[in-house]
Amino acid sequence: MQNFDFYNPTHIIFGKDRLASINENIPVNATVLITYGGGSAKRSGLIDKIKMALGNRKIYEFGGIEPNPKYETIVKAVEVVKNEQVDFLLAVGGGSVIDGTKFIAAASKFDGDSREILKGGYTPLPVEEVVPFGTVLTLPATGSEMNPTAVISYEHAKYFFSSPLLFPKFSVVDPTITFTLPQKQVANGVIDAFIHVTEQYLTFPVDGRVQDRMAEGILQTLIEIGGTSVSEPENYDARANHVWSATMALNGLIGCGVPQDWSTHFIGHELTAMFGIDHGQTLAIILPSLLVVRREQKRAKLLQYAERVWHIDTGSEEEKIDQAIQKTRGFFESLGVKTHLSEYGIGADKIPAIVEQLKAHGMTAISETGDLTLEISQKILESSM
Repeated sequence: MQNFDFYNPTHIIFGKDRLASINENIPVNATVLITYGGGSAKRSGLIDKIKMALGNRKIYEFGGIEPNPKYETIVKAVEVVKNEQVDFLLAVGGGSVIDGTKFIAAASKFDGDSREILKGGYTPLPVEEVVPFGTVLTLPATGSEMNPTAVISYEHAKYFFSSPLLFPKFSVVDPTITFTLPQKQVANGVIDAFIHVTEQYLTFPVDGRVQDRMAEGILQTLIEIGGTSVSEPENYDARANHVWSATMALNGLIGCGVPQDWSTHFIGHELTAMFGIDHGQTLAIILPSLLVVRREQKRAKLLQYAERVWHIDTGSEEEKIDQAIQKTRGFFESLGVKTHLSEYGIGADKIPAIVEQLKAHGMTAISETGDLTLEISQKILESSM
């Protein structure tokens, strides 16, 4: 097992009817800005319930944070924070709203060009403090409610940054709030969580036995309840397990001391930025093809994945790996998600432009071993047709 530091201070408030706990976790004299997305949080009455829980605090609202949040949108909220002296943010939404709120939290304490924050990656932010924030999760997918990372869209590209300053102070995780989500969003969320796990698991062995078993448990859970979570939106037990799996997939725990490979996400981000394909859909397109192309580099863990997650215990090594990849693709398709670029109207003629974008964004030697070159990315994309 590799050396690691683990730190996660986010207070998770899980279960039914937990909105009242917001009052206990925000300073009583705080001026609060509620951030949210396209309006369903308003129409459903959720924002009103949250405002009731906030009591007599001074409250402002900032709506309209879109999926794959745009810099041009969220930078406007920074002005609200500065002008109204907001000292606490409350994100009500899924990963996009929470990611946008992380940017607002950092940019509101930065006096320079806030676009500098987008260039952060894993380097320290150019600020020593951020506006504290909490979240009310409405869409289980990204794990942003319990991690310090965000992805923001700007000029047809997606930029990520991360900082220990950007852990939410608390997150209300109530599965019943997610019952009204469209099936498409639920399916995308299952896939996003699934692939968050595989990118920390399907690499190479380092004898991280606890991490492997936890990762395998999350994957098996998602396989078991994914279809039910999509088709039976008010099945509390299925949705509760879906929600908690998504949170656990990317709160840092299963990634401790093990190699990680975020190639699927990096390539998928370019598909979203260029063609507007949903994030979860891009991951379903890329992962099976990546596993085909990178099967030798990932052989040992692919065999472990085949045997422990998919319970494939007969056949040769090659047959086991083939079956595991086929079952992975089949699982995504069983959720109603297409897994080939051609099914989204994208032809092979677009691949060079995608590769050029990867090059422009520095994705020239990605993967757990740093050897996934642009040429290999092109092979993955070609295999995804």
